[in-house]
Amino acid sequence: MKPVAITIGDPAGIGPEIIAKAFAESPGLTAGCFVAGDLACMRRGAAAIARGRPPLALALIDSVEEAAQVPPRCIPVLQVGAPVEPLPAWGEINEAAGRLAAQAVLWAASAALRGEVAAIVTAPLHKEALAAAGLPYPGHTELLQAEAAAHAGVALDCMPVRMMLANDELRTVLVSIHVALREALDAVTFANVRETLRIADAALASMLGRHPRIGVAGLNPHAGEGGLFGREEIEVIVPAIVDARAAGLDVHGPFAPDTVFMRARRGEFDVVVAMYHDQGLIPVKYLGVEKGVNVTLGLPLVRTSPDHGTAFDIAGSGRADASSLCEAIRMAKELAGIS
Repeated sequence: MKPVAITIGDPAGIGPEIIAKAFAESPGLTAGCFVAGDLACMRRGAAAIARGRPPLALALIDSVEEAAQVPPRCIPVLQVGAPVEPLPAWGEINEAAGRLAAQAVLWAASAALRGEVAAIVTAPLHKEALAAAGLPYPGHTELLQAEAAAHAGVALDCMPVRMMLANDELRTVLVSIHVALREALDAVTFANVRETLRIADAALASMLGRHPRIGVAGLNPHAGEGGLFGREEIEVIVPAIVDARAAGLDVHGPFAPDTVFMRARRGEFDVVVAMYHDQGLIPVKYLGVEKGVNVTLGLPLVRTSPDHGTAFDIAGSGRADASSLCEAIRMAKELAGIS
C-alpha cells in the first residue's frame, strides 16, 4: 500500500506539534504515513508536546518506501530541501519557514502526481510567510492547482478546483475561495456555479456511491426574494441549477443562505454549494474546528487538511489540538481507498 505524505506546514506554527501529537496518540491512524519537511523542525515539535516525558523518536528516511519500515510511535521524516538553520522562532512570520512549507507541499504534490504516495495531508501554512518567501499563491489550494495543471500540461483554467469543508454534520463546497469579497461577487457566474456543481457531484458520488443531494445557497438575503434583493439568483444561479439537473445531478435551490445549512445538517442535503468563502465556512467552523477537514476537489490527487490555521499565538506551547489533523488523515485514507 502506498503511504500518505503529511506536509509539515509552517514550522513557526503548530504544524510540527500536531503532527507529533497525531503520531503519539493515534499510532494506528498514522501507520503508513510519513512527514515531508525538516527533521530539526519536527524534532522541536515533538519536544514541545513531550511535557517532561522523553519525546517521540524520529527516523530520517531517504525514500518513500522506507516509511513502511519505521516502527509505531516513531515519526518517519523525509527531509525536503536543505535543513532549516537557524530554526524559525515560534509564532513569527519568517521567510525561511514559508519557503520550507511551500517546498514540502510542492514535493508532496509532485510525488502524488507521479503515483508515489496515495494522498497528501497538509498541515497549516501561513499565507504571509508564503508571500515573504516569494510564492505567488494565496494558499494551498491555488498552489496545488498550479502544480497539477503544470503536470498535466494544461492551462490553469483547464484544472478547475474547489474547496470543500466537511465534518460529521455538514459539508460545504465553495464557488470562490481566497479572493476579496468584491471579487467573489463577480465570480458568481453561470459557468463558475455550474462547474462547482459538477465538481461537487463527482467528488461526493465517489464517496457516497450515488449522486449527492446538493442544496444551493443563494447569494443575496432570502435568496434574492424574487429579485427584490438582487437578480443573481434569477439570472445566474437558477439557470446553472437547471443545466445541472438536465445533466442528471440531484440539485435543489437556491435557498436562503441563513437556513440552507441548517436544512443540510438535518439531513435534507448531502452538501451545500455556497457562493463565497465565508458564507460556506462560517457554519462548518461554528460546529467545531477540531472536527473540520478541508478537502480540495477537482485535483488528480487526494489532498486534505485540518480546518484551522497556524495558531501562532500558542505555537511551541504543546497545547494545540491534533483532532482536526487526525480527521484529515482519516478522510485522506478513506478517499484514497486505504482501510
